[in-house]
Amino acid sequence: MARERLVTTSTRKKKEQGRPSALRIALRRSRRFARPALYGVLILCGFGAIAYGIAMVDPAGQARRMLDQVTMIGPDRSMTVQAVIVDGRQNTPLPLIREALGVSRGDSMLEFSPEAARQRLESIPWVARAHVERHLPGTIVLRLEERRPFAIWQNQGRFVIVDREGKTVATDGLDQFGPLPLIVGPGADRAAAQLYDLLAAEAAVAERVQAMVRIGERRWNLRLHSGTDVLLPEAAEGAAIKRLAELQQEAKLLDRPLAAIDLRLPDRLVVRTNRETPENQPARPVARRERG
Repeated sequence: MARERLVTTSTRKKKEQGRPSALRIALRRSRRFARPALYGVLILCGFGAIAYGIAMVDPAGQARRMLDQVTMIGPDRSMTVQAVIVDGRQNTPLPLIREALGVSRGDSMLEFSPEAARQRLESIPWVARAHVERHLPGTIVLRLEERRPFAIWQNQGRFVIVDREGKTVATDGLDQFGPLPLIVGPGADRAAAQLYDLLAAEAAVAERVQAMVRIGERRWNLRLHSGTDVLLPEAAEGAAIKRLAELQQEAKLLDRPLAAIDLRLPDRLVVRTNRETPENQPARPVARRERG
């Protein structure tokens, strides 16, 4: 009996040992909620680290403002063109600028292409370079770099304004740009800037020049206010102009009533008086310089 009781007792103990206790059941149930809670804590820590990093790198809050702008793009339908700011315009006609921009008040800012507008603006003769920016929510900022009027170009009976590169910028209202040099003949528009700079170094000559005339797209003549033509050599204009300035200082040559002064030969000066013409009398040499 005692043995049986022991067996019976031992069987009960094994059964009792096989059954989980109330504490274990509670722990098992708590594990189901512990893992999601742990994940939540980790996620919150990650956001905190990101926020700390942004605060360290971007103390002025630029990132926050960028996020605010991105948030506005979706739901905000009020981002329409309200103002266009133009900077650097002096001679470019406003109607041409409006046409090139291609926008009106109330048009969508998001559909406006700054790059396409820049290309259209730079096709305007006056515009050398254009910079177009879109400032949300409703402002377009335009900065122009205009070509500067350099000279009046006379060619085949037409007069136009050109810049130093020879680009035509205006075909009418030529007198509104003040006194400009007069250049004449085919090719003068592209080559005149270099000659103009050479003349600017010799004021005594430059102040007497009425026009710079391109001959055969190879060389230049200077037409003086007195009516005298100065024939310059090809590809040696600088030396000839300097020589002419020396002759003016020494002999007042440019103040004489002459039809032409020929400087095409480096060792010879040829002048023609008003009574002589190429058709009836040849030009005569008046001075000679020997070079070793």
